[in-house]
Amino acid sequence: MAGAYDDRDGKIWMDGQLVEWRDAKVHVLTHAMHYASSVFEGERCYSGKIFKSREHSERLIKSGQLIDFEIPYTVDEIEAAKQAALDANGLKDAYVRPVAWRGSGEDMGVAAARNPVHLAVAVWEWGNYYGDAKMKGAKLDIAKWKRPSPETAPSQAKAAGLYMIATMSKHAAEAKGCSDAMMFDYRGYVAEATGANIFFVKDGEVHTPVANAFLNGITRQTVIGMLRDKGLTVNERVIMPEELEGFEQCWLTGTAAEVTPVGQIGDYNFEVGAITREISADYEKLVRA
Repeated sequence: MAGAYDDRDGKIWMDGQLVEWRDAKVHVLTHAMHYASSVFEGERCYSGKIFKSREHSERLIKSGQLIDFEIPYTVDEIEAAKQAALDANGLKDAYVRPVAWRGSGEDMGVAAARNPVHLAVAVWEWGNYYGDAKMKGAKLDIAKWKRPSPETAPSQAKAAGLYMIATMSKHAAEAKGCSDAMMFDYRGYVAEATGANIFFVKDGEVHTPVANAFLNGITRQTVIGMLRDKGLTVNERVIMPEELEGFEQCWLTGTAAEVTPVGQIGDYNFEVGAITREISADYEKLVRA
């Protein structure tokens, strides 16, 4: 599949039916388009099996609740929808995107309790999120925008509105020749990249920011468990900007990013070292097991 995402062959599961890809449309007065009342998941299917599929479906429902709507489907029904979309498009290795949103209805203002909630699932082929960065390490900018306080927005919801500053930060990074941007949180602590969690290595121990102002990614949790199973010390803690200079290795985790080494953040350089290479290889084996 190639070309614009609204002009492709295939099927998209939408509100209980498989529709032609080009016909999967919503009205211009859809509430989510004006007020960001939308949540989504990013998942990968490897050899016909979606990695951590039920955990993603459970988080989708929880994300909806965190931004004050109930998705009108159970976890089992969302699981069946994802499989139907994969089967309809004949895909065994694919990116999977469930998305739920408040649609058009009787309300067209900030409040929209009377508007229906919709669900769709699209699947497509998607390669490495950061291109050849898995070999040489991604280059990251440092974003000027910060992750907001959890008192400002529900940081544990995978909500569309929370990605606005991520989009702006990534655009600014790409304009500088970078693959992505690292973001600080509202306190000035190291947080994450625009769509992936971040890890560092120093003196044989792993350090990662505590997930109290950004999404605690499913891949992040998986990798922490893998590292600890290998006997490595993982420190989930506050990381200050000035610590970047002392770290030896760095990588990103996420469904799209998988485990991607980082070679540079701003003026700081990192080696694609043994721990980074090993956990990346181990993750590749795990998702295809």
